[in-house]
Amino acid sequence: MTPTVAAAVLIAAITHASWNAIAHHIKDQLLSFTLISGGGALLGLAVAPFVPLPAPAAWPYLIASAIVHVGYMALLMRSFTLGDFGQMYPIARGTAPLVVTVLAAVFVGERPDGWQTAGVAVACAGLVGVALWGIRGSRPQYPALLAALATGLAIAAYTVVDGVGVRASGTPLGYIAWLMIMQGLAIPAYTFHRRRTELLTQMRPLAARGALGAVLSISAYALVLWAQTRAPLAPIAALRESSIIVGAAIGALFFEERFGAPRIAAASLMVVGIGLMLRTS
Repeated sequence: MTPTVAAAVLIAAITHASWNAIAHHIKDQLLSFTLISGGGALLGLAVAPFVPLPAPAAWPYLIASAIVHVGYMALLMRSFTLGDFGQMYPIARGTAPLVVTVLAAVFVGERPDGWQTAGVAVACAGLVGVALWGIRGSRPQYPALLAALATGLAIAAYTVVDGVGVRASGTPLGYIAWLMIMQGLAIPAYTFHRRRTELLTQMRPLAARGALGAVLSISAYALVLWAQTRAPLAPIAALRESSIIVGAAIGALFFEERFGAPRIAAASLMVVGIGLMLRTS
């Protein structure tokens, strides 16, 4: 992985944590994700005429990814509804590189070396710490934890699908534009079905935040897709999840969520594991 690719992925990590924080801050989660996914579709429609069309071999992956992304959005909404941002975000994002490492080995033939295997073990320990710390003395929020873990599995699935698809497309910009179009219409259509005439009135005061979230979302994933054409999938997924620390800081600073030293240590342990995954033997 070159320094340019690594820098692009780190910028994507910060950008991703930021748009997730915007999505969490809008209390009406269905409206939040309608604005962000719908805004992404509009951006995709604006970009698509000016970039090459993805190659025919990429379209099955685009369709599969769009379906998985819709499920990911639904699970992410559920996670943010049930739990704290500072806990749900690290669990969802921390699960993904662990699963991507396995999926990339099985389906893409990218085998982890000794350092990457050690990184998986260390990151798993940190993931358990982030998931369980803070629930002592109270009933564990199992629905929230399960929703966050399922979100991580969805992230891993679309990461591998898009990693293969964008390489087959011949055009990272064309791929991201059409992906945003295809995935971005489902949630707004569902919300319109549910709310009808009330929708525009509800959207108006939140439109600016939703538009910013959409721009950050598409920018973050476009950087990642470009990076996936330049480096193996597992290290890209691992480096991207350095956003875990950014998410933890946002939860503590802006949402006044009590994260605490033990959970910071657990999140840091996840990042150490992710760093090991980036090393080569």
